[in-house]
Amino acid sequence: MSDPRWPRVAALKTPDAFRGHLSRSDISLPFDEVLAPPGSSPLAQALEVDGVRVGNRFCILPMEGWDGTPEGEASDLTLRRWRNFGRSGAKLIWGGEAVAVREDGRANPNQLVIRESTLPSLEALRLALVAEHKDRFGALAEADLYIGLQLTHSGRFARPLDRPEPLVAYAHPVLDRRFPSTRALSDSDMNRLVEDFVTAARRAADIGFRFVDLKHCHGYLGHELLSARTREGSYGGSFENRTRFLREVVAGVRAEVPGLAVGVRLSAFDLPPYRPGSDGVGVPDGGDGYTSAFGLLLHDEQMNTALEDSRAFLRLLRELGVRLVCITAGSPYYNPHCQRPALFPPTDGYQPPEDPLRGVARQIDATARLKAEFPDLVIVGSAYSYLQEWLPNVAERVVRDRRADFVGLGRMVLSYPELPADVLAGTALRRKAICRTFSDCTTAPRNDMVSGCFPLDPFYASRPEAARLKQVKEGLRV
Repeated sequence: MSDPRWPRVAALKTPDAFRGHLSRSDISLPFDEVLAPPGSSPLAQALEVDGVRVGNRFCILPMEGWDGTPEGEASDLTLRRWRNFGRSGAKLIWGGEAVAVREDGRANPNQLVIRESTLPSLEALRLALVAEHKDRFGALAEADLYIGLQLTHSGRFARPLDRPEPLVAYAHPVLDRRFPSTRALSDSDMNRLVEDFVTAARRAADIGFRFVDLKHCHGYLGHELLSARTREGSYGGSFENRTRFLREVVAGVRAEVPGLAVGVRLSAFDLPPYRPGSDGVGVPDGGDGYTSAFGLLLHDEQMNTALEDSRAFLRLLRELGVRLVCITAGSPYYNPHCQRPALFPPTDGYQPPEDPLRGVARQIDATARLKAEFPDLVIVGSAYSYLQEWLPNVAERVVRDRRADFVGLGRMVLSYPELPADVLAGTALRRKAICRTFSDCTTAPRNDMVSGCFPLDPFYASRPEAARLKQVKEGLRV
């Protein structure tokens, strides 16, 4: 059920209506009232990334798949998604997938894993994407297509089998109550994990991926390490120690695979964990003294201070020669309205405590601040899907004003994979395909079903999971 306090974006049909709502709500979002003609849009401009010409400013963001095999290989459903990424028209592919570097790092029993036995399957994903892209846009279209793979260990949110098996960076005062930890990873465990990430990066390069993302976002292990101020040993305490994992993996990749580029997806700020209040609306769960966060933001007026952590991190990336950065925020597990604003929360979530457009604006603002201070970095923005019909208008203005270099799309390409191509061609958007943030792509996997757009993609709407998902949602409402 959606929250009646916030108007549906689809109801804001004119620039005046959209601007009026933003003004009344004191939400600042840049947007072009009229889109530029095809070919002249900032979104159509190529950009050099690590010596590679990337053909436009749309990026496919990495998402956690729930449709692989128990062995960590791609299924036909995974292949279908990657083909859709290829026909999207986006030229920067940030993996499209979060791939675990080893078994105990899987966030679900059907997440992809990169190891020797799965390499043919992972290579087939990339080849299918490229083939679909060339079939749709021409034989030469591959020349400015840049494809990477996100490497991850899920840490606190690891669930490699049918039960949670968390491996944490440190004891957390709030999250330990919600996600009881199996054990904290020791320094020797972390040393082995560094080797696993480097090995995974080499394998990704061997099967044709041009870059790897070392995931530092959304509460997973890389991100949790950044806030491990109370951890003892070589991987906690000081900023130098909390970034040791990143520095050692980058050094290992440069030594073993010198031709492979490295990127990082970063939760640039974080809110306290949230829980449903008595009325179902999300409320903070951290208390006044909560400090267990990287880039803690308690009030929007504190954004400049909250980004100090990220500024230090981006300075380090610059020193390491890492130029490609994707900015996101928060976590889908403990403050999803911060990470991916939605009008319809997943069934295990809470009603949004704010107009979701405010959450979109917050991420765009944080990304713009960092881009202004680090103009030499190539920065991808997130949180655009909730904009719906207004996504192209905001995206165009963001890139025009250099508030970000690329516009990242996640949920939107599950329901409407061709949106980037339609925007670039000046084609009217297919309104029936636009993601309305129903959150079924989250609710389904949280109830052990494959992830997909059940409301808007006829392929998923016709699958047996669609009826089961409807029953689950109705049962929870009752």
